[in-house]
Amino acid sequence: MLNRLQESDIKLLRVFYAVASCNGFTAAEPVLRMQRPNISAAIKKLEERLDLVLCHRGRGGFQMTKEGEVVFQETKRIFNSFDNFVFNLKSLHDDYSGHVTLVMMAGLPLSYHLAVSKSVKSTMKKFNDIHVNIQTRLYNEVEHVALSGECHLVLSTYDMVKPESVTFHPVDVSCKGRLYCAPSHVLAKYRDGFPNNVKIGDYPAIGISGLSSANYIADDTRMAIQTFSDSYDACLAAIMTGEYVGLLPDYILTNQGAGLGLVPVGKSLFEFSHELFVMNGKNTRLNPVLRHLIKEISYFIQQVDQ
Repeated sequence: MLNRLQESDIKLLRVFYAVASCNGFTAAEPVLRMQRPNISAAIKKLEERLDLVLCHRGRGGFQMTKEGEVVFQETKRIFNSFDNFVFNLKSLHDDYSGHVTLVMMAGLPLSYHLAVSKSVKSTMKKFNDIHVNIQTRLYNEVEHVALSGECHLVLSTYDMVKPESVTFHPVDVSCKGRLYCAPSHVLAKYRDGFPNNVKIGDYPAIGISGLSSANYIADDTRMAIQTFSDSYDACLAAIMTGEYVGLLPDYILTNQGAGLGLVPVGKSLFEFSHELFVMNGKNTRLNPVLRHLIKEISYFIQQVDQ
């Protein structure tokens, strides 16, 4: 069992990270510039060091074990932190080259992803030898990744009390939403509000992990949260069972939910508006590359919402 990381372990982890990212030994060969037998030997040695089976390989193809999935996610965190360390160190010498890691909240609309693409292209054109890793995280993880050093910047909505350890750069765009149900739900006929004899608390609702509980209260009316999902996409799937009502941003209706017949109910009773931010931990040094990227993200997303 591994008690302390050695330099040789890091090399083995890089091999495993490439194999897991490429979903197979053969696909990882050009990335690692190694032949398959050498890759296989490295994975076997790593498994011996960790005393874990990380993946199955054979006629059934490549498949990670549950333990392998955990090691992969932890390895990703380690290498993101390494890349960020090197990038920040170079910045101290006015060398603005290297890898920038940008995390986007899962479930943001495609138009925002395309705006980020334009922002990244602009930044890479302005600064030589810059590479941008774009990743996604669940809503309840965005604060942690901003603080942990796993990334440089996070693009996300945020409706909680803002911690002093995170810097928030407003994008001047808000994601509006409301209460939705499936067309088969008994409340689907109440688009314009609920009559006095209908109590929303009598109907099971689904919540989003990490979302402020204040979102589920309107005046003296409280939703009956019976279960939770970890993203808006998962919440949409639960709502479409016809068993739950739930809060969704309106862009879900025109993106992921297009054609599903989602019904906004209760009119303005549970409307919400969550501001969009670019976030970074206070320990992240905002050099000219990151400042330019923040400015470009704000500009291109505002263009989408005009």
